[in-house]
Amino acid sequence: MTLEVLSMAAFALAASISPGPVNVLVLAVAVREGFLGGMRVVAGATVGFAALLVLAGVGLQTVLARFPGLISLVTMAGVGFLLYMAWTLWRADGSIGSDTGGRSSFWSGASMQWMNAKAWLAAIAGTGAFANDGAAHSLLVFCAIYFLVCFVSMAAWSAAGASLREALKNETRVRLLNRSLSVLLLISAAFMFRTCPWFDRSC
Repeated sequence: MTLEVLSMAAFALAASISPGPVNVLVLAVAVREGFLGGMRVVAGATVGFAALLVLAGVGLQTVLARFPGLISLVTMAGVGFLLYMAWTLWRADGSIGSDTGGRSSFWSGASMQWMNAKAWLAAIAGTGAFANDGAAHSLLVFCAIYFLVCFVSMAAWSAAGASLREALKNETRVRLLNRSLSVLLLISAAFMFRTCPWFDRSC
């Protein structure tokens, strides 16, 4: 059981702490509003992903097998959201504490997970690997471990953003960071678009 738990934690850590659109959003918000501002997004993103994980464990794979276009719709919605976030960050004025440059709310974090193809794939792959026996206990253990690891991993990104906030007193530096993060979001959007099943079929 210990080895299985460690395997679950390792999977959750690799998927949660690696750079991605949600982590970039957390970093940007924490730079602008501080650690607690970033943690609002972290809380929403963690709860949103946990809900997706539970759905995957109780039969989301079956739904996707019946409606394969659903993952494409989610992916394209995610691409649109990332483009919006990239544009918002790019045009932010660089003022620490301003209301532009991000959406620092619980619901923005939660909704972004549901439009994040990476989150869908991680949920489906994770439950398929660790909770495929249909037992409620296996799913509960996996969800609990993933919830904790996901929360701590994204909190680390919020802490990193808060640390940068102290170093980036100059508005020019903040604008440079925002635009760098904007480019990262554009790269994420391009990757999501490239992996969309609709795009693959057109190649």
